[in-house]
Amino acid sequence: YKRLQQAMAAFGDQARFEIHWQPFELNPGLMPGGQDLREHIAQKYGAPPEASAGVRQQLTTLGNELGFHFDYFEGMRIYNTFAAHQLLYWARPEASGDPDSQTALKMQLFTAFFSERKNIEDRKVLADCVAAAGLNAGAAMAALESGELEKAVREEQSNWLDLYISGVPTFLFNGKNMLTGAQEPAVLKQAIATTLDEINAAA
Repeated sequence: YKRLQQAMAAFGDQARFEIHWQPFELNPGLMPGGQDLREHIAQKYGAPPEASAGVRQQLTTLGNELGFHFDYFEGMRIYNTFAAHQLLYWARPEASGDPDSQTALKMQLFTAFFSERKNIEDRKVLADCVAAAGLNAGAAMAALESGELEKAVREEQSNWLDLYISGVPTFLFNGKNMLTGAQEPAVLKQAIATTLDEINAAA
């Protein structure tokens, strides 16, 4: 996302951007309480400890370059994120009327988990993230606890899986131009430029 920000900034006033975060669970089967991160990576990917540590260091270095702090620590756990995805669905721009509401919440969730060593399964942590994003935590948590968001989020997840999206990040520009995997700002800029050319040609 930080790289995408850089790419979007390069277009100044040439385009109006609206970001929609879609639900995708990397580990939908995680039980309450989560799992030790290193244990999980070893089981899921078969990565030896030294390789896993190397990847975390690369992410930490890249995060520092982009202005985001990754704080990987001994005993870090990975958690089920379905509740967080439901809150992100609740905060989506078309529902809130605010084009920045969902991104604000997403960044709070990222910060809580990756930078502040917090359990993003915990309802108090989730409520604090909603409030820190400038949204109504009471209304958000009431919607979460009611169960009214579950079906919609499951349907959204299924829709993206039907499009053969199998990992994150995946970028979809204007509903049709897709990029998968972590991309450099230059690649993202080119994708935006191509999309703008198509939009202008169709105007």
